[in-house]
Amino acid sequence: MVDDGGGGFIELHLIRHPRTVAPAGTCYGATDLALAHDPRSAADRLHELLPARYTLASSPATRCLQLAQLLGPTPQVDERLREMDFGDWEMQSFDRLPRSAIDAWAADPFGFRPPGGETAAEMASRVLDALQDLGLREHAGLVIVAHGGPLRVIAGQLAGVPRSDWLGLSFDFGRATRIDIVDGKASIVWRDR
Repeated sequence: MVDDGGGGFIELHLIRHPRTVAPAGTCYGATDLALAHDPRSAADRLHELLPARYTLASSPATRCLQLAQLLGPTPQVDERLREMDFGDWEMQSFDRLPRSAIDAWAADPFGFRPPGGETAAEMASRVLDALQDLGLREHAGLVIVAHGGPLRVIAGQLAGVPRSDWLGLSFDFGRATRIDIVDGKASIVWRDR
């Protein structure tokens, strides 16, 4: 259940940034990467899916903010919406990371801390704090442009998906997922494919 003030309707759109210039198989989160392509075509397509009026929030990462600024002139930028910090793993090929470390991460996806980074649990906590501060009940329409990790946290928490299943939630590059919250109950309505 979601506290929306006891009733009402909230239309929430979660948008993942477009694809970055990072080579396939590269671990990145906190690194501020450029987009692989101009985000205008994604913004034009997304505008058609969004409500007429909405509050817009964004991660401060360039890959999110460039798209957000095309969706609205003054997005609320919140540092807590940034992707997980992978520390020493940032910009390393997954193939070059120690197998034992990857296995330890797989065994404890929320508690494992990459060297010099943060845990997924720490990322989830700050993302949910940001969502709380956005004040869902204060908006009829809310759009958040962020990263795969934070969007999984938001969707999973709001829709009541067990935390162990959050990693299975899919957010494609440059695409939106709509969640409707009616009288405090959230459901994923559709995914933009």
